[in-house]
Amino acid sequence: MKHMIQKRLGLLVLISTLSGSVGATLAASQPNILWITSEDNSPYLGCYGDPLAETPHLDRLAAEGVRYRNAFANTPVCSSARTTLITGMYACSLGAHNHRSNVEIPDQFKLYPEHLRQAGYYCSNNSKTDYNLASKRNVWNESSNKAHYRNRTPGQPFFAVFNFTSSHESQVAPKGDKSGFRVSPDKVPLPPYHPDTPEIRQDWANYYDQMTLLDQQVGKVLGELEVDGLVDSTIVFYYGDHGGALPRGKRNIHDSGTRVPLIIRFPPNWAHLAPRAPGEWVDDLVSFVDLPATVLSLCDIPIPSNYEGQPFLGPRRASPRKHVFLFRGRMDERYDTVRAVRDRDFRYVRNYSPHRPWGQHYSYPFQVLPSMRSWYAEFVAGRCNTAQASYWKSKPAEEFYVIATDPFEIRNRIEAPDHREQIARLRLALRNQILATCDAGFIPEGMASQFAVTNTIFNYARSEAYPLERILDVADKASEGNPVNLPSLIVAMEDPHPVIRYWGVSGCLILKDKAGSAKQALHELLGDPWADVRVVAAESIVRLGGKDPALKTIARVLESGNLHEVIAAQNALDFLCHDGLVTLAEARALLRGSRLPEPGNRIPEYLHSRTAIP
Repeated sequence: MKHMIQKRLGLLVLISTLSGSVGATLAASQPNILWITSEDNSPYLGCYGDPLAETPHLDRLAAEGVRYRNAFANTPVCSSARTTLITGMYACSLGAHNHRSNVEIPDQFKLYPEHLRQAGYYCSNNSKTDYNLASKRNVWNESSNKAHYRNRTPGQPFFAVFNFTSSHESQVAPKGDKSGFRVSPDKVPLPPYHPDTPEIRQDWANYYDQMTLLDQQVGKVLGELEVDGLVDSTIVFYYGDHGGALPRGKRNIHDSGTRVPLIIRFPPNWAHLAPRAPGEWVDDLVSFVDLPATVLSLCDIPIPSNYEGQPFLGPRRASPRKHVFLFRGRMDERYDTVRAVRDRDFRYVRNYSPHRPWGQHYSYPFQVLPSMRSWYAEFVAGRCNTAQASYWKSKPAEEFYVIATDPFEIRNRIEAPDHREQIARLRLALRNQILATCDAGFIPEGMASQFAVTNTIFNYARSEAYPLERILDVADKASEGNPVNLPSLIVAMEDPHPVIRYWGVSGCLILKDKAGSAKQALHELLGDPWADVRVVAAESIVRLGGKDPALKTIARVLESGNLHEVIAAQNALDFLCHDGLVTLAEARALLRGSRLPEPGNRIPEYLHSRTAIP
């Protein structure tokens, strides 16, 4: 018996030794990866040239690493950006582009931590997830506010995420007991789209304080890496999850909402993977969808065929991008379909909901940001200049900006004759990108949830049931707001496919009173089988003077539609009330019968700017 015990102990020691040896060999052949992420911030850092920033730890990281001048979140809100990151695919390709949605994806699509774990990595996430995915897979070894690479097996390589919320929108406004700011509010240079008010200046000043706090938190994580003796074996990434938290940052597809800081430090053992020497800039375009593929490349792990990003580092490094693809869907409780492409010099934007302003009344930022409320008050009072007022008005169908001469993107050059070639090139690039990814964002959300009952939206969008090229043709004509397109829009309203009918009727809504000759066709669509079509037809009819039947249609959707159909109906009613076409009393009466979002479905309860139920 004693001999058998000794033999088993010897075997266990041998197994332990071999395991440690394998772990050490793996750790030596593959780098550790540390991701440090911050929320809602553009490159407001000293190392990016911001003179007001006090960010010594990030500045030091930049001096020891490389800075990317052209890094972009694909979408300007956290959940859609993080969905793109965790899947390695554009969220709109999966139909998961709408903020705080719950979308099923094909079972065979593994999220990037699953691939890393399969290759032997310990994967920890501290601690935000916020993915627009219905299936909550256990993809991390540990995901909590206590998650840490220190909990791995000794010698095991790690991939670790530390996410900080100090710069999040919810932290922008100074708290009631705050007595001073590091940067005096009157010293903050405001962007030209912001009016000069005390509230806006205070939010900006406090934001810089929060960035300094964030820098201190980053310094703590980097210090732990030094204490643990892991600096020489760890590639460190730092980036923001999308653009800045102040109004016209987050939720907006311009640089202020999508361009982010990205710093990567390569230790000496892995210096051969660096694209430039320490302290230098990298001008290559980087897109969030590229980050998972890049990590797998750095770790010498095969990149899954379904991943839509291209690695910009490592042995599988691809050629630099010519442009990045950007998208926007529902933000909070407001719908707005926008697509864009950005190269190093220009941005081209296609607004598929030009009848809705950039600055819709999102309940959450209006609650937490004095700057948002102040800006809107200035607009209502008529004290905004053209650049400031445009945020609250309907949008052009297309936008084109020359970044070098217009970094704040306030001068739309879409009609500029000297840029016709660049506009045509980017317009075609955007169309090709939409088609190549089988972009599911042209399906109204209420409709999409029903298409997905027997399949995923991803698979539906790649089937013959989704004629995207025809849909895109109608959506392009609809968004132009040109009366010459009305006959073709009326034809589209009679199409057997509900998505084509939706974009045909949306074109009438965008035309408003110029769609008079479509009135009969619009009335027929009040009986359409699909609520998303009925809601748009109803709003259009009210704008043409046919209130009673249209409001009854909206009322029925409010009472019995699915969650997203109800939100679409609430939006229609709110804009009709805002424009004086429905009285406050009428709107409140209809809303009292509305099916409000159920608790726990992750979509904020709809709050109306003027029609809140008392």
